[in-house]
This record gives sequence, structure tokens and C-alpha cells, in this order.
Amino acid sequence: MKFGIYYSYWEQEWSADCLKYVEKVARLGFDVIEIAVHHLNSYSPAHLAEVGRAAKANGVAITAGLGPSPERNLSSPDPAIRKAGRAFFEETLANLAKLDIRIIGGALHSYWPIDYSKPVDKAGDRARGLEGISSLADFAANLGVDLCLEVLNRFENHVLNTAEEGVAFVREVGKPNVKVMLDTFHMNIEEDSFGAAIRAAGPLLGHFHTGENNRRVPGKGRLPWHEIGTTLREIGYDGAVVMEPFVKMGGGIGSDIKVWRDLSDNADDAQMDEAARQSLAFSRYVLG
Repeated sequence: MKFGIYYSYWEQEWSADCLKYVEKVARLGFDVIEIAVHHLNSYSPAHLAEVGRAAKANGVAITAGLGPSPERNLSSPDPAIRKAGRAFFEETLANLAKLDIRIIGGALHSYWPIDYSKPVDKAGDRARGLEGISSLADFAANLGVDLCLEVLNRFENHVLNTAEEGVAFVREVGKPNVKVMLDTFHMNIEEDSFGAAIRAAGPLLGHFHTGENNRRVPGKGRLPWHEIGTTLREIGYDGAVVMEPFVKMGGGIGSDIKVWRDLSDNADDAQMDEAARQSLAFSRYVLG
């Protein structure tokens, strides 16, 4: 397994420049940096190239995370929005390929975070999302990119809430580069068993996020990490394990993730770095 961290751990805005975190992540001992790609299309070609060079120079792979906006929703009942979503994905995937990014995960089949002040149509959204991902899969495959569909808790999405639902969706798509993505924070809310959920995903598991029940770094909560690690090894998972902690209030990230109190114990940057380093050592021990 390769171990990584989402750079938004240190940030308050999704649009923060990932470049300044590449060397930091490598210095802390991670193999992977995950970046939010909402804003990647605004990078100049020169800046994209600079990010790619920094990753190679530091021996760090890049993975991508995405929660599409409502205006780029492949499952929208509005054909114009679905068309805009497809155009956005094509541009984004082309830019991912320039950075040698092989994995993009998130609510790719829908949008995030869901606005539950409006009625939701699970069956209709699922059918339209299935059509959108099925149509997009070959385009992504030609660029060497896997689409990993994240199973999210009920408060953030309604289409895929359990590993079983994720597996059924991916099997219906039936494309080798369309896979399931699991996240321990969401699993803690929705699954009866961590082990059973990971086994259900089995060979379809393409990306794995970790975070505690309280969204702190792994090891600072109460999740059954030995069970999780044992099952990942049992199914032979050899992909990326990316921690996605959110511990700071404020900004777009704090608002979207609903961080209403400081979960870092008022840590400064050096203390945040040390917490990440310790969690990486813990994660390699219990999961690797």
C-alpha cells in the first residue's frame, strides 16, 4: 500500500494552491498527496507543469478528490447541467493526465454537498448518474484514469450510502476503470461492519480514505483500525490509503465539512505536521 494525506488538512479553502504542500508531504514521509481538483482547470499550463515537477522531484504520487458542484452534476434532471458536467469532467481529466494522476475519487456520479432543502430523487439520480459515469468511463480510460465512486454518509449524499450500493452501481457500469471508494468516516455512520463492507467491495475497491469518527487523524478516535487493516490485507488491497482529516474551523472547508469547533487542540503548523507524522506511522503499522 501507498499512504497519503489530503492537503486540505492544513487549509481552510479548497482552492488553496497544492504546490506548497508537495515537499511538506514528502518530508513527513507520505507516498501520496491528494489534491482537490475543483480549481485545477484554472491553473496555467506552466503551473500545472511546476506541480508535476515538484511531485516527481519529491517522489510523491498525486491522487485527486472531487465533489462536483450542482452546476456540474452528471445526475441532474436538467440536460444542460449534465452537458456542462460532462464538459467539466473532460477538461479536468485531461489536466489530471498532465500531472500523471491515475485516480480521481469522490461523488463523481452526483454533486456534493447535497442540498437537502430541496426534494431528492434517489432512483432518478442514480439512473442519470449511472448513465453519466458509463458514458465518461471510456474517456477516462483513454487517459489512464480510474473513476472511484465514493460511498458517502446519508448527510452528504443519498445515492450511494453503503459499500453494497457502491458495488451494485459499479457492477452495472461494468467498466474496469470504474471502482468503489470507501472512507472510514462515512463507513462509521452507515455500515454494520467495517470488515464486511471492505469484503463486499473486494477487488472493486479502487481508493480508500481514512479518518476518525471525529474527523481527526487516524489514531485519535475510536475506530477499529486493526479490523480495518486485517480486512484490507485479506482482500489484497494494494492501492492508496489517504487520510482525510478535517480539524480546523473556518473558510469553505470548515463550512462544507461542518467543523464547528477546533479539533486540533489549537495546534500550530509544526504541531499539525507532527500529528500527521505520528498518524502516518500508526497507519503503516495497523493497515500496511
